[in-house]
Amino acid sequence: MTKIFCVFLAILGLSACASGEATADPDAPPAQVVIAEEETEQSRQPEQPQQPEETESSQEEEALKITVGDYELLATFADNRSAEEFKELLAQGPVTVAMEDYGGFEKVGPLGATLTRSDTQITTEPGDVILYQGNQITIYYGTNSWNFIRLARIDDPTGLQEKLGEGTVQVTFSLA
Repeated sequence: MTKIFCVFLAILGLSACASGEATADPDAPPAQVVIAEEETEQSRQPEQPQQPEETESSQEEEALKITVGDYELLATFADNRSAEEFKELLAQGPVTVAMEDYGGFEKVGPLGATLTRSDTQITTEPGDVILYQGNQITIYYGTNSWNFIRLARIDDPTGLQEKLGEGTVQVTFSLA
């Protein structure tokens, strides 16, 4: 605080800082003021090169791996909160679901967990992986319109119904 006061007085042309008194000689020439930059801890450190921040585009995207019998299908996650929660669930380890045919256009089974729902009216396409009622997972090999949320989309749904097989099958979901 004293330095600031002295600098202020010096700017005003007063030179009493040395004695601690605030008197001025009107006949004295104005004082020259030189303010030295204080050395800080940061200025004593050598400058470190900046590392470029990783962006989402520079990180390898995680994929969903779906294993049914001898088939491994890769899928791309959707961009929504439910898909993020599904990834978090799979980060703890693979999830195997007993899935069965329903309606002649999907395989469905209990996920064993409840995920956030933000259902909207959509029409599915073959290869869509859908969250239904927050705790059921479906893989569509046909089309259907309903209120639900897409978790992922199988990259190559060619021959999907045959790959998923007939009746009840064990399907394992994991991160690729």
